[in-house]
Amino acid sequence: MVSNIKDEFSNGLRDGIPICLGYVSVAFTFGLMCTENGLPFWIAVLISLTNLTSAGQFAGTALIIAGGGLLEIGITTFVINLRYMLMSLSISQKVDANLSVPKRMAMSFGVTDEIFGVSMQKKGNITFAYFMGLMILPILGWSGGTLVGAVAVSLLPDMVRSALGIAIYGMFLAIIIPPARTERAIAWVIAIAGLISCVLYYVPLFNSISGGWMIIICAVVTSSIAAILWPVPDEEEASA
Repeated sequence: MVSNIKDEFSNGLRDGIPICLGYVSVAFTFGLMCTENGLPFWIAVLISLTNLTSAGQFAGTALIIAGGGLLEIGITTFVINLRYMLMSLSISQKVDANLSVPKRMAMSFGVTDEIFGVSMQKKGNITFAYFMGLMILPILGWSGGTLVGAVAVSLLPDMVRSALGIAIYGMFLAIIIPPARTERAIAWVIAIAGLISCVLYYVPLFNSISGGWMIIICAVVTSSIAAILWPVPDEEEASA
């Protein structure tokens, strides 16, 4: 039993390495943004330690720097991060039904786009030990990258700072492209989500919708279409 827990934790650590490396560069940019706008480095690190969300952090911190009110900041970050509710709901279907509430709460802290993508690709149930291993290195990479960026604000040229901001998109593509090459359903889901996102962004009727709501709409509509067209068979059906 102990050996199995260690193996699951080790597997999680291994799967979290590429996420950690991707997070370092993006968090570096976040640290730069904070200190360039007058926030102390320890505030930047504290934000990363307690949030672990790229889009929400950047948006919320930008509002703090601009002098936004607490209600505005709260509503903005809530809307942007609504997608994590859907991700948590999906993950909850793959964990042991007897998993305790404190353990579920601990796992919920580490739900991010990339951690969700990797964990959902895991065959079988998602164990507590695996998920803890999976989230530890990304948390350290996100917080550590923020710290390095915050203290190195005066050392890098503007061109390098801007380039670091696109790293998270490359990392996310690295997560979704490999399974899309082997699973037609996944490829179609990616294409449908991209099409819906373009419609919401470019069609004048919809382009006033906030980014957070766009993500929620894309996720709900795409997952509904996928559930109808490419349903995942139950374990009993698969083994029949």
